[in-house]
Amino acid sequence: MQSLKTDIRVGLVVLPEAGASTVVSLYDIFNMAHLVAPSDVRFVPYLVGESGGSVMTVSNISLETKAISEIKPPHVIIIPSLLLPEDHWPLGKHQTLIDWLRASYEAGSILCSACTGVFPLLETGLFDDEVVTCHWIYASSLRRTYPKIKLCIDKTLVVTGQNQNLIMSGASGSWQDLVLYLIERFSGPATANAVAKFFLLTRHPDGQAAYITFTEDTSHGDAEIARIQAWLSDRWREMESVEQLAQVAQMSERTFKRRFKLATGYTPKDYLQHLRVENAKQFLETSAMPVDEIAAAVGYQEPAFFRALFKRITGLTPSAYRAKFRSSSLEVAS
Repeated sequence: MQSLKTDIRVGLVVLPEAGASTVVSLYDIFNMAHLVAPSDVRFVPYLVGESGGSVMTVSNISLETKAISEIKPPHVIIIPSLLLPEDHWPLGKHQTLIDWLRASYEAGSILCSACTGVFPLLETGLFDDEVVTCHWIYASSLRRTYPKIKLCIDKTLVVTGQNQNLIMSGASGSWQDLVLYLIERFSGPATANAVAKFFLLTRHPDGQAAYITFTEDTSHGDAEIARIQAWLSDRWREMESVEQLAQVAQMSERTFKRRFKLATGYTPKDYLQHLRVENAKQFLETSAMPVDEIAAAVGYQEPAFFRALFKRITGLTPSAYRAKFRSSSLEVAS
């Protein structure tokens, strides 16, 4: 006698801002999981929209959806990657969706996001004071839009909330971590591993720190701190102390530290270290220069200190970073 399967309904939210590739990839993997790795659990994915019908995505591909008002709350709801107009999320634009997400969560649904899909999830207010991740390039926008969250942008996957029913994945490709986590949660590690092998999916257990490009964000509104950032951009090699920066800013050291951290999100010391490490990355990616020479080139006379700092910021040693990102045409000196 054939055993009964447990159906796990997965609602994939399609908005006009959505990229079709993530939606379709998630749909295919959930839809085929039980064929690739037979188990007692079957995922039943379907596309949902605020009003139902055809939704034209930013990929210029139209996807057919069911109206959220016409379905019972899915076991899992996923908002895939979204293209943010002018790098910010238009609050209030999708209020019908936000209300449905809240009601579904209260009814027991697991709310998930892939990449920038976290923006409408955060609008529900369910993530206040929770750890949050997203694509690293939107860190500043997230902090400005949702100041109550605890942003850990280096994480690839965050599972939090009541009964661990709030789940976020980081930058674009980390939807693979999300789908494998959900398959393992409902169907076990053997099924998740079989699906990963069949589709050549990759987990990112080391997080996304190594992928983050440090950007000198000056959109914070503090003109004096922005001036210091511009000044520092050309002088980061020779800077020796925070006191020196405070003198250039014509502020007391205490005032300067406070304003700098408030404006940039970094202490002056951390900001300078990130600038130097970012420049070191370029040497590692594009040259065969030995690591000790790179350390000196970016302002560190002690190679051991530089190596430890580089690993703390990127999660990788300089040599491991070079192996991961350097051009295959380069010959590297030992």
